[in-house]
Amino acid sequence: MAYADPHATPPQPLTVDGLARRKRDGVRLSVLTAYDASIARAAERAGIDILLVGDSLGMVVQGQHTTLPVTVDHIVYHGAAVARGARHTLRIADMPFGSAPDPATAYRNAARLVAEGGADMVKLEGAGHMLDVIRYLVERDIPVCAHLGLTPQSVLKLGGYRVQGREDAAAERVRTEARAVAEAGASLLVLECVPVALAQAITARLLIPTIGIGAGPHCDGQVLVSTDLLGLGDGRRPRFVRDFLAGRGSIEDAFRAYAAAVRDGSFPTAEESYA
Repeated sequence: MAYADPHATPPQPLTVDGLARRKRDGVRLSVLTAYDASIARAAERAGIDILLVGDSLGMVVQGQHTTLPVTVDHIVYHGAAVARGARHTLRIADMPFGSAPDPATAYRNAARLVAEGGADMVKLEGAGHMLDVIRYLVERDIPVCAHLGLTPQSVLKLGGYRVQGREDAAAERVRTEARAVAEAGASLLVLECVPVALAQAITARLLIPTIGIGAGPHCDGQVLVSTDLLGLGDGRRPRFVRDFLAGRGSIEDAFRAYAAAVRDGSFPTAEESYA
């Protein structure tokens, strides 16, 4: 895919209906997690395209060991704060663990994330029964971002945080699920911790944009946890994380550098990806 000139004037604020157009135009998308108004405000000023109110707040804000204890109430609270700080940036809210066991329950929870939490879109992990949930939400005017590969809410089943899709059968499963979530109506797809070649193949096939985290440089955009980007991670730094604050004078400068590196394709490098 030919990408747009990274030095051109940044595009206008993004809306859900503009996501596919960004992909067609070859403009990479910068995505960043945010949990409060101050970080959201700095990210918006820096030109970040999308803010994700992620259930990663369980680990980076609450100090939990996994994302599993995060509730809908938590996402609503943090989402509303982010919406107050970044009124003009596209906002996605995670549907936390256990919040989408069936389409009707998922709708009730997703509607809260939109109406109370200020989300423009909700993110759902996995395929399987989530395909019915995606269709149900989209039919009721709630846009959906899908999430495949390493899905942190499945950490108990997966046995840890590991790269997914390295074996042929596993790669084919991810490819099949990617087609399925797009056909169900998802407007965006996060690919987490999958090999570069697999993410590239999925990105080339789908009409909706892919957002990578540990998925290599060929996705249509990238997402990082804001505290990781600022060098505040706890313990060993994941391979796909870069400290954008190092050598810079402010958090906003770090966010601006990240957005520019995503747009011009200099992040991530091969060393920040998985084979």
